[in-house]
Amino acid sequence: MTDIAIVDYGMGNLRSVAKALEHVAPEAVIAVTNNPEVVRKAERVVVPGQGAMPDCLHELDRRGLREAVRDAATNKPFLGICIGLQMLFDSSEEGNVSGLGIVPGRVKRFPASAMKDEKGQKLKVPHMGWNQVHQTVEHSLWKNIANDSRFYFVHSYYVETADADSAGYSAYPFPFTCAVAKDNIFAVQFHPEKSHAAGLMLLDNFVRWKPV
Repeated sequence: MTDIAIVDYGMGNLRSVAKALEHVAPEAVIAVTNNPEVVRKAERVVVPGQGAMPDCLHELDRRGLREAVRDAATNKPFLGICIGLQMLFDSSEEGNVSGLGIVPGRVKRFPASAMKDEKGQKLKVPHMGWNQVHQTVEHSLWKNIANDSRFYFVHSYYVETADADSAGYSAYPFPFTCAVAKDNIFAVQFHPEKSHAAGLMLLDNFVRWKPV
């Protein structure tokens, strides 16, 4: 049986995610897969993603993966990365599409009017590069990761959700939720597979995580 399924719907940074997980869990059976049955039978599921939300959801449906991902997000350790976070929400301004509706809230674009630093200089969108992540809850996936550690981001949209589901935030230039924890779900806007030691520690914590 597969220990960890990385969902392949044609939109994720799959190789980097797989290599990072193989590094922290060399004994685990890790499958990059577009097979819904493999996803359903896996002990843990990772959904990475890059690109536009409408395209990602379309490919998820085209490959018959939507229900397998929904099932995984409700009954086993689940890690969403970037679009893998955003698709969990009710809706997105990107294409005005509905998400999976697993976490309440919506995905919004960084507003052009707010994209200025403290000196009034224009900030670029997408938000790209290293930024601090401020932890807001104690969680198993934050274990041995110092608060305010830096992680790598690439995104033009961010999630807006209830404080109860937020596990961490960053700022660009205003604070936005960049990590969500809900039952067996942990999902992040940043890319742990590109975030050096802190990112590898988060992935190591995920492969050991036993949600209550």
